[in-house]
Amino acid sequence: MDTRERVSHIKLIVFDIDGVMTDGGLHYTDDGRELKTFNVQDGLGLKLLQRAGLELAIVTGRTSGVVTGRASDLGIAHVFQGVTDKRAVVGELLERLGLRWAECAFMGDDLIDLPVMVQCGLAIAPANARPLVRDRAHAVTDSAGGHGAVREAAEFILAAQGRLEGLFADYLD
Repeated sequence: MDTRERVSHIKLIVFDIDGVMTDGGLHYTDDGRELKTFNVQDGLGLKLLQRAGLELAIVTGRTSGVVTGRASDLGIAHVFQGVTDKRAVVGELLERLGLRWAECAFMGDDLIDLPVMVQCGLAIAPANARPLVRDRAHAVTDSAGGHGAVREAAEFILAAQGRLEGLFADYLD
């Protein structure tokens, strides 16, 4: 199955955080608070996916209040943090939503993401993903995580599903 055909079945898109929605850097203040930088253009890409009727989820190995806040700002209801077995968590979510693996895309950048990426109908990696991950992805963005990779993936999926132009029209009229 070619990548465009894989995209046509996607109804749920799951994202890792560090290295995908952020540049992977971990920043701490002197008092131990964690800081992360998210890309505002990625945020609009996520909102476009939602407006197109696609479900979104976050599954990350780390736990951070910053992620909870970002997910809340974006209206992402399915957020799983501190996850060591991402495939199991995504499998449970698919079951709860009544979806199949072929209807799920996952965007990840490192080894912990591989088991779920190879199970999903569409595996996406940002440009900064580890080579082993990029080699197993169906699509690799030109942009790095935290620098527009999520937006690029969103527009790729929406274009392949024939929805992008209609969503853009809202801003051009």
